[in-house]
Amino acid sequence: MNAAYSVKWEEKRRWYSTVVLIVAMIAALLAPGTSASADLPLLQSAVEDAAGSAGQFERFIVQETATAGDGPELLVGELGGVVVLELGIIDAFVADIPASAATVLLQHPEVAKVTPDSSVDYLWGHFRQWEGTSQQMDALTGPGSMYEVTEKTRADDAWSWYQATGDDVTVAIIDSGVTPVAGLSDGRLINGPDLSFESQTGEQYVDTFGHGTHLAGIIAGRDRATRAYGYSYNHDDEFTGMAPDADVLSVRTAGRNGATDVSQIIAAIDWVVQHRNDNGMNVRVLNLSFGTDGTQDYLLDPLAYAVEQAWKAGIVVVVAAGNDGNSALLRNPAYDPFVIAVGAADGNSVASFSNCGDRSRHVDIVAPGRSIVSLRTPGSYADVNNPDAVVQERFFVGSGTSQAAAVVSGAVAQILDAKPYLEPDEVKSLLMESARRFWGVDSKCQGSGMLDVAGALRQWVPWDADQNATPSKGNGSLDAARGSYRISMDGVELNGEQDIFGQAWDGDAHAELSAMGVSWSGGDWNGVSWSGVSWSGVSWSGVSWSGVSWSGVSWSGVSWSGVSWSGVSWSAGAWSGVSWDGPVPRYN
Repeated sequence: MNAAYSVKWEEKRRWYSTVVLIVAMIAALLAPGTSASADLPLLQSAVEDAAGSAGQFERFIVQETATAGDGPELLVGELGGVVVLELGIIDAFVADIPASAATVLLQHPEVAKVTPDSSVDYLWGHFRQWEGTSQQMDALTGPGSMYEVTEKTRADDAWSWYQATGDDVTVAIIDSGVTPVAGLSDGRLINGPDLSFESQTGEQYVDTFGHGTHLAGIIAGRDRATRAYGYSYNHDDEFTGMAPDADVLSVRTAGRNGATDVSQIIAAIDWVVQHRNDNGMNVRVLNLSFGTDGTQDYLLDPLAYAVEQAWKAGIVVVVAAGNDGNSALLRNPAYDPFVIAVGAADGNSVASFSNCGDRSRHVDIVAPGRSIVSLRTPGSYADVNNPDAVVQERFFVGSGTSQAAAVVSGAVAQILDAKPYLEPDEVKSLLMESARRFWGVDSKCQGSGMLDVAGALRQWVPWDADQNATPSKGNGSLDAARGSYRISMDGVELNGEQDIFGQAWDGDAHAELSAMGVSWSGGDWNGVSWSGVSWSGVSWSGVSWSGVSWSGVSWSGVSWSGVSWSGVSWSAGAWSGVSWDGPVPRYN
């Protein structure tokens, strides 16, 4: 056992011992007592008096009666306080309330006991700080922070035990772009071609939507300026993503409103596969937090075929399951059996918005995806329209299987840093074999369970890791792959077997070229020049779609000028982020 491992284990041993002691103290502290009852009108008067003189906040353990409903928790809010943690096993909760309000809370007929809490601050005190009645989230260590995420997924143990930080691994993100904000501005961001509509309006290589930057921060954000700096513990004074030494390759397909077409996504995947090793890149992971509601059989679907080609080329493809609710099928291409389909965990369960799939194809694994704190893109669509999601100026809170997929993509980069010889099937097998299952949660919703990075690295690679699913042929309908998500201009939708240029789609021809890795030949894709093949430092320059004039391409009688694209919105669109939200308590 090395020294770092020994220190880490001793710290955790002491922590677990303390937890056991605290639980015993709480159980003794909350021994059944006499329930205080009160005339409710008199209680309301006392509430108004207490709320009018809030004073200093203190933490209390509130034990409820066996028949209690939501009344005590609602009363906490009326008193100007907040419920910090539910202690369901002992019918109690932890709350921060004004000290003068404790006696008022005790008068509620469903409250059995109110006890000052000095015993549990070690466990939960660092999760949230309160000033008066306003909530001040700690972006670095609070609920949903990357500090919490890396602890829950044991990415921090993988840093210290295996030095697995994503070094020499490039993670490709096909998304809305990545803006080089602080935490992503230290030379590790590489721009592939900008295939978004805004690339024709002068807004290239930025993230005007805010989605891609948020995910990139989860995957590989870091505040330290040097690489491979030997993590030995989880830093609580700086922002640190899952794989802080990984490089990020951004291939932009979406603009300010998130609008993109399946043909752009397929073109982006083809580009990543064909250029994965250019100029020192080592693309081993592809994050795709995108999905349509198309239900075409994956054996025919061209989008499913594209992700399979990336998988066959040695790239682990991580796909968001979707945010239509637990009863929904997986989105396309998450429904392809070869990729890693990721659901969103919310504490010790599965988020209610996370797609589960069915018995024939369901989620493979889950990762934290509820109210995740990552990097903000000032002035982006998400930023302007969700001011309550801003935390401490530079951070932003978002929920969705998008965020959960980003967590897993960072984890895969860690694993491939430590074990670069692994094939995609082997990585998927290690992740699923080591995942920690939730009790009482449907297996199709959680798959193998919660991501455990250190656990995956401890696993032996199984001899039978190869997946035996039937490969896609990719010669089906491009329009069916879109599902109900269509880009439009002036009310006219892009329909049929044609790409965004109005060029005819030939599934058989594309499948053949994509399988050979030559669909991007000299910058041409599907018969049209997309350019973007000359390397300039850390960005691809000259992206001008030179083969066809953007404003001169007509389709269905409409001239495509790229000015007012619509049809995809954040909450209902194909990008698998369910919401940008303000800070919310999460203590399980």
